[in-house]
Amino acid sequence: MSERFLPCRLLEPVASLNRDQLKTSNYDTVCIIDGDHVPTELEACFRTHRSIDAAFDCVTSCFFSDAIGCRVVYSPLGKLTDFDDVRRYAEAAGCALGRALKAGAKQPLLVLPESKDFGEAALVSVLGALAKLYVPLQLREDCPEKATFCSLGFMHSESNKLIGILKEAKAFENGRFVARDIGGGDPERMAPPRVEQYLSASVYDRNLIFQTVISDEAVLLKEYPLFAAVNRAAKCVPRHKGRLVFLEYKSNSPPKKTLILVGKGVTYDTGGADVKAGGVMAGMSRDKCGAAAVAGFMKTVEQLQPQGIHVIGVMCLVRNSIGEECYVSDEMITSRAGLRVRVGNTDAEGRMAMADALCHMKERVISENMPDPHLFTIATLTGHAVLAVGNHSIVMDNGPARAAGHGLRLQEEGEKIGDPFEISILRKEDFDAHCGKCFGEDVLQANNLPSSRTVRGHQTPAAFMILSTGLEKHGLKSDRPIKYSHLDIAGSAGDIPDPPTGAPIMALARTHLR
Repeated sequence: MSERFLPCRLLEPVASLNRDQLKTSNYDTVCIIDGDHVPTELEACFRTHRSIDAAFDCVTSCFFSDAIGCRVVYSPLGKLTDFDDVRRYAEAAGCALGRALKAGAKQPLLVLPESKDFGEAALVSVLGALAKLYVPLQLREDCPEKATFCSLGFMHSESNKLIGILKEAKAFENGRFVARDIGGGDPERMAPPRVEQYLSASVYDRNLIFQTVISDEAVLLKEYPLFAAVNRAAKCVPRHKGRLVFLEYKSNSPPKKTLILVGKGVTYDTGGADVKAGGVMAGMSRDKCGAAAVAGFMKTVEQLQPQGIHVIGVMCLVRNSIGEECYVSDEMITSRAGLRVRVGNTDAEGRMAMADALCHMKERVISENMPDPHLFTIATLTGHAVLAVGNHSIVMDNGPARAAGHGLRLQEEGEKIGDPFEISILRKEDFDAHCGKCFGEDVLQANNLPSSRTVRGHQTPAAFMILSTGLEKHGLKSDRPIKYSHLDIAGSAGDIPDPPTGAPIMALARTHLR
């Protein structure tokens, strides 16, 4: 399995902290995060430190152990409460790796924890360590010498289990690595044409993931008119021109289910004519993290190669620019589904960028009679989502998806793996908010307030996507029910100055690829 997108080289697992084995393997640091389950070789050492330092199990420490002839970094979990979750293990592992690197480690060994309460503690610890080692793409390109690279080993009591843990961790981290590169790139490095360029540079095994791109302005205007409206100002600048990137995977066995993910890829959001003022434009290069997550998820699909599934990812890459060509409020635009959409706020561009691609995928589901289809939109869509749930993702299911128990499954799997979700329910009021208000108008795109000042500000955009694409005709009581879920990751994608998180790749993979 390729490790090109891993931040380090993974070494063979270690069964014990034998001094000779550590020396032969050239491990220079042993990292411990679970003070309640310390390897036998370090038990006496830990007792000694506890006897002289009351804060030993509260703060990260670094010391030399004569017992194993090696540096030890201890990053304690601390006391876990009823309200802690498995992410505490990722945080502790990341802290341990960070401290080890500062101490000069080049080949650290992480002792993986075992937990009765958190079955995936070891996997999540590996992922926390790998995330800590990530170096942003532009720093790697501009200053290669600053790209910290080390060899990382792991110790676990069950060697066979560890092999499976590392295989899954590599698949997840390869996907998150791609998502971080795209999501974290600045507005020029990851402008739409350069995202396409990045993906074309051997990101995927072309025998597994097939890529097509639509960038022709006439095609976009005819087939994706809502997207084209957002792209109107940006297309005047060649390096900012929008494009739709389609990524497709088909397993060797006949598919039994179909997964289609449409991601918001607004490479920079000025707000358009309804400009973001008061300093809130900073950080809007992260408005492409939905599309970045789609690209990363497809990398994880490539790595895991799940059987019996057909997966399509669509990246809606566009810049919401200001200029004499930009679209404005009050414009009436007919969507791909033939519905007349009145623009209420140009800063609600994400739903515009995704709606026609979502409609296209709905059409394919029907025309190709795809088995067990599930459509998704993934987006850093609303500030309201951040106010509502903080740094968690939100899932909103339509009738068929909710009847299948999708949101609950996604939440359950996300909780296990440290990629948490909250569930929001779509209500009648969400659709009422977007029903046409003026004569000759079918759908209202948005009101003229920020989502954070709008009642049910993160739920109503999902209703818009259902209405503007004709998905409301495919509910539970229709002849052709189609599952659809909207994922708002505005709070979980990661804000500057922190690296993007890669949410919700792991939760989706655990829910749909197993």
